Amino acid sequence: MRIRPREAVLYLLLRLVRALDRRDNSLQALEPSKIRNILVVSSTAIGDTLMSTPAIRAVRECFPGARIVAHFNVHNLELFENNPHIDGIVPYYGGYKRFWRTIRRLRRERFDLALILHGNEPQATPMAYLSGARFIIKLPNTSAYRFLLSNRERVLTWEDFAHGVEQRLQVAQLAGCRIGDKCMVLPLAPDQEDAVERFLQAHGIGPSDPVVGFQVAASTVSRMWFAEKFVELGRRLTAEYPEACIVITGSPQEAAYAREIAAAIGNKTVVVAGELRLKQVPWLIRRLRLLVTGDTGIMHLAIAVGTPVVALFAAADARRSGPYYDIDKHTVIQKHRTCVPCVGKRCTFQICMDNISVDEVLSAVTHTLQRSLGPHAIPAAVARND
Repeated sequence: MRIRPREAVLYLLLRLVRALDRRDNSLQALEPSKIRNILVVSSTAIGDTLMSTPAIRAVRECFPGARIVAHFNVHNLELFENNPHIDGIVPYYGGYKRFWRTIRRLRRERFDLALILHGNEPQATPMAYLSGARFIIKLPNTSAYRFLLSNRERVLTWEDFAHGVEQRLQVAQLAGCRIGDKCMVLPLAPDQEDAVERFLQAHGIGPSDPVVGFQVAASTVSRMWFAEKFVELGRRLTAEYPEACIVITGSPQEAAYAREIAAAIGNKTVVVAGELRLKQVPWLIRRLRLLVTGDTGIMHLAIAVGTPVVALFAAADARRSGPYYDIDKHTVIQKHRTCVPCVGKRCTFQICMDNISVDEVLSAVTHTLQRSLGPHAIPAAVARND
């Protein structure tokens, strides 16, 4: 981790404070029966936080009488505020925004244990330590702030974990938690279903109409399929399934891009990006027959609510961040990386994703639709040939 001037000062300060801290914070000193207040950190994107929810469930089951407070990204709170396994949320504002103010709020909780399931560094570990928590557990444990952790040894990197969910579950295991259910947790807001149905009906989509979702954007360009390929897929899909409707999901920042693709597809395509509240999106995704998406938070949301996905991967590795359970319900199309070395999230090209053809995505969509709609759902192109 490259340390900048502000971070260098914080690093040296924490080195000094930790040297003066006489508390034994080793895992051997952790007594589960004495843990009263727990901080769980998952302060990054929606998909990352969803992958943390099985571990949070395991923490609740292990510490049923403890107060569990989550440190979640302020932009995602609507999705997770009704999680049944937490007692409160302290928002993370990104980077060093409200850094010391957040630490003061965390200190009021008098944490005994902090579990960093997935957090931005170089903020996550210092904030967990400055919260006052005696025991801090984090994986991977390779950052410059490893000296603050209770699990300084053995050192594990991202390469040591099969999947993101497994990485978070191993953090919980180090705290003494037993792992049972590995499914993600996303309770739907009960008062939002009607609003979503009214939105769809206002755009000409009836309760029984089959709806296919396209998530056309992603957090990085390297995870996005080409716009023209989504257009071709949409046109061919609506030609073969005239009864099908397409909704294009996404954030408000992605709305203009979504509208361009929708206009090119034409008939029976609705842009939902930026039109619904975040807490309403799970109801929309649950309403879909399937979602076509890259490696995105909406993909994980679809998996959480039980909607089949056709997931497109190239630069990203589906074994680490793709569907983790209900594997028979989902289709993953994984292509090889075209550049060596791969620059990952810093890539500004979609060359890897270009290896995914419209034909193979349409084939996966057709297979999923036929399974969803039943044997009588005969594509129009097939019916015309009879």
